[in-house]
Amino acid sequence: MKLNKISALMAAVAVSGSAFATDGYFAHGYGMKAKGMGGAATAMASDSMGGANNPASMVWAGDRLDIGLDLFAPRRKISRSGGAFGIDFSESDSGSNLHYVPEFGFNKMLGWDMSAGVTVYGNGGMNTDFPGGVIPADGGAGVCGGFNFGIPGSVAPGPYNALCGGGRLGIDLMQLVVAPTFAMKINKQHSFGVSLLLTHQQFKAMGLQGFGGFTPAATMSQNLTNLGRDKSNGVGLRLGWMGQLSDQVTMGASYAMKTKMGKFDLYKNLFAEQGGFDIPENWNIGIAFKPNDQWTVAADYQRINYGNVASVGNSSRTAADAPPAGGVANSLGCSSCRGFGWSNIDVYKLGVEYKYNKDLTVRAGYNRSENPIQSRDVTFNMLAPGVVQDHYTLGFTYNVTKDSELTVAYMHAAKNSVSGPSLFNSWTGDTSVDKIEMYQDSLGIAYGLKF
Repeated sequence: MKLNKISALMAAVAVSGSAFATDGYFAHGYGMKAKGMGGAATAMASDSMGGANNPASMVWAGDRLDIGLDLFAPRRKISRSGGAFGIDFSESDSGSNLHYVPEFGFNKMLGWDMSAGVTVYGNGGMNTDFPGGVIPADGGAGVCGGFNFGIPGSVAPGPYNALCGGGRLGIDLMQLVVAPTFAMKINKQHSFGVSLLLTHQQFKAMGLQGFGGFTPAATMSQNLTNLGRDKSNGVGLRLGWMGQLSDQVTMGASYAMKTKMGKFDLYKNLFAEQGGFDIPENWNIGIAFKPNDQWTVAADYQRINYGNVASVGNSSRTAADAPPAGGVANSLGCSSCRGFGWSNIDVYKLGVEYKYNKDLTVRAGYNRSENPIQSRDVTFNMLAPGVVQDHYTLGFTYNVTKDSELTVAYMHAAKNSVSGPSLFNSWTGDTSVDKIEMYQDSLGIAYGLKF
């Protein structure tokens, strides 16, 4: 099968099934070997996933093909308690708890000092699917019913989902990147690389009728929710450097610019900047230390600037969030309007690799990310509870033949939660507390072929 056909197939599979929520909504690692080491890969060159990690690594990886599949299982819960106005609800679990995340890489050496290849990967995403009817019609009529009163397409008299809308509540965001990559050694110790990030994303939302009154008054409740799947495309760039400073120490650095994406026109009254949802700028540096032929210790630092994308980083609270209930119109959709309130985050990754014998290499790792969600923004982030911080990983590679290998990686992200005053308190004067919670597991396998 030709390379372009393989890439197209992987792209179709990735769009249909990928979902993340680990380091914010980025994956904790890219490539099964990196995933087994807590995501530490900036100074490693063990596969053809450099388009996602460090483009400069590809010229050290040799001729190879990598293809893998990760089974990702996020568990999300939301709740509201402590109020007196009938809109509290006990813990509600999200559906959509099992996702498949494919990966693909190909690299070809062009002499000893140059390489060309492609990496196909899911950059990130978020998928939630909470049940409707958790707030009964009689219990929520004084808040949800009044909140929706007179708004076209509203849900009155209920019952209601957790955000005073109708039916199931959730979003589905998927991002796919096809990264053609070129790398070149400038001497025997240092290389530079560049990846073109051809990015496709899809999004849909359901159950947000309760926020119809927040949209622009002229188009109230339109382009907000239950409109099916929308799509957008964009082009970005990732640059990388790798240097072998000695026989024992390798360093690397990589920078990806903010990718300007086309707008989600169907949801232009949900996202700030009239449907904008760009891929945030991110960069990483890493070091790998190899004291002998058996051991390698790798560490990465990554910065993800979620807060620099208005639809993600703008606070979900505005000056309109105060009694009386009027004045919320026009607080969704504009460039300065409500977002999810995500902050820029730092991510620390540490991995250890041990070559047990000529055929078996084992790995372990730890990944610690800052939590991008503050307590003030918990209500909006019931849609996207990306709050896990501590990731523990294991993995191994087994050489099936001298030119082929199987790699397995497992990740557990420990349970974490964030609580804060409900957004609805702003209009009711109530004392409800909203809570979001998540933990995750993933198990993946990849096949690598050297040629």
